[in-house]
Amino acid sequence: MPHELKHSPLEAAHIALGARLVPFAGWNMPVQYTSILDEHHAVRTKAGIFDISHMGQFFVSGPNCAAWLNRLLTNNIDSLAPGQGQYTLMLNDKGGVIDDLIAYRSGVSDFFLVVNASMIEEDFFWLAAHQDPDVILRNESELWAGMAIQGPHASAIFAAACPGQSLPPRNGYATTAAGAIVCRTGYTGEDGFEFFCPAADGISWWNHFVASGAAPCGLGARDTLRLEMGYPLNGNDLSPTHSPIEAGLGFFVDLEKPDFIGRDTLVRHKAAGTDVKLTAIQYTDKGAPPRAHYPVLAADGTPLGELSSGALSPSLMTGIAMAYLPTPFSKPGTPLQIEVRGRLFPATVVRKPFYKRSSPPLPHEYPHGSPLHSLP
Repeated sequence: MPHELKHSPLEAAHIALGARLVPFAGWNMPVQYTSILDEHHAVRTKAGIFDISHMGQFFVSGPNCAAWLNRLLTNNIDSLAPGQGQYTLMLNDKGGVIDDLIAYRSGVSDFFLVVNASMIEEDFFWLAAHQDPDVILRNESELWAGMAIQGPHASAIFAAACPGQSLPPRNGYATTAAGAIVCRTGYTGEDGFEFFCPAADGISWWNHFVASGAAPCGLGARDTLRLEMGYPLNGNDLSPTHSPIEAGLGFFVDLEKPDFIGRDTLVRHKAAGTDVKLTAIQYTDKGAPPRAHYPVLAADGTPLGELSSGALSPSLMTGIAMAYLPTPFSKPGTPLQIEVRGRLFPATVVRKPFYKRSSPPLPHEYPHGSPLHSLP
């Protein structure tokens, strides 16, 4: 029997705004309010607000918690000062991705983890199964409402909604006088921040940010925005059968750390290369929107794999997608074909990101995402 859908503490606000709600990762979530195209462009040109209450919030504390997390995550926790965060991955024993997440150091011996909605229970079980007796691990996911405000006007919206307070720097973490948590990351390629507050205060804050100029946006626009940047979605572009090296996320793996779960596989992949790579693909002409699981073929018709993600890019107005392809076919400029309901559409391998800002890029952010990483 399917599990009953969970409901965001912001759901009443979505209904009042006429959102179309759909099941996602076990939750009843807004996929759009007006149109995916309008909401996508609102984020690229002004600012949008997304409900991310379905994502998980874990708190880790204790004198040994940094060393413990470093054994479980790929990035180097020791590089973080209090108030800083990083994109990282949690791997299984074979080096496959369990989840991608953001880890923030909230204090010398305290951390805040934001994990993917569909992975909350599995992540917590994995962490608890490897728990250190000197580490306290708490899952407070049901206690918080979360929203992501993304776009060039995000800073101005924060200033209007939270007068007298400052956003943390990129990839930063801070708390507000009202007891909220503010994280300066994102999953759209634009400037922005994530705002976590007690669940009971969620609708009030949502309405406050909307009144300050943030356009309500759903999961549909979140997916097209992250895909234009080449940001992976856990469960589609990341999986337990593929390593971060295969996914092109070696930047977020610190192989100088002497020991973390999955490291041996990553060392081999780094040294010898991989048989497949997560590859960015773009249509060379107009065509039916590409979707996950559509077949990918070589120019001569040889089957190569299937798409892990795909969409019509609202910024580029052409099809974009990602797929794990044999390494010889992952070189930019390689001609491909995408099969859509029996029809073949010409495409080519390109470099990520698909979409590039006309203005100078912001300092490096991951995406988390993901959030935040891996959510659409």
